Amino acid sequence: MSTNSDKNKRAVVILSGGLDSTTCMGIAKEAGYDLYPISFDYGQRHKIEIENAKQVAEHYGVSQRHKIIKLDFLRDFGGSALTDDTIDVPNVMNGEAEESEIPVTYVPGRNLLFLSIATSYAEVTGSVAIYIGVNALDYSGYPDCRPEFIHKVEEVIALATKVGVEGKGITIETPLIDWTKAKIIEEGLKIGVPYELTTSCYNGKAEACGVCDSCRLRLKGFEEAGSKDPIPYL
Repeated sequence: MSTNSDKNKRAVVILSGGLDSTTCMGIAKEAGYDLYPISFDYGQRHKIEIENAKQVAEHYGVSQRHKIIKLDFLRDFGGSALTDDTIDVPNVMNGEAEESEIPVTYVPGRNLLFLSIATSYAEVTGSVAIYIGVNALDYSGYPDCRPEFIHKVEEVIALATKVGVEGKGITIETPLIDWTKAKIIEEGLKIGVPYELTTSCYNGKAEACGVCDSCRLRLKGFEEAGSKDPIPYL
């Protein structure tokens, strides 16, 4: 997971339209990469984030390179509060969130699938890096946000791709992996990340709910960063 700042190199950015992935987009831009964003429509409850991702791609002037991939089978599988309407999103105001367990908002296999497809896009575009906004601190319950997972996927990429076999390789960049939400926001504000174009709410409405786990972490992060969240809340 090296940090490659060489100019005129390309990077795929897994862009959800949320705070973390948009910060990754800004960081990759600051590092001098040409950006190739990729987003996933996997039947998520908060599908509105796809529209946010489009706006972010437009902000960075790379709409023409922005790929949106449909993965409808994740909703068919269910098993997550984000893809299964029979499972409620935890409301922290009612004490429903359980931080000691893997959250019900974990989507089985999501980041494994995202990174596999992003690898394909990286090979085709000649990208040398994939940026993903995984965070092992705030989302420590998600097994596919851990450094161990990222390292193993990098090993697989080296074995399973043409560029890997040829010794060129593709790195997975995870600049946010051990940052607090406040630090993510602080660093993002320094480089002009357009947080007003992002969404984090799991409920997928035009106005964020402010009480789901994702909203709670976002609001806490802005408060600790000494800044006001620019998006509307109910």
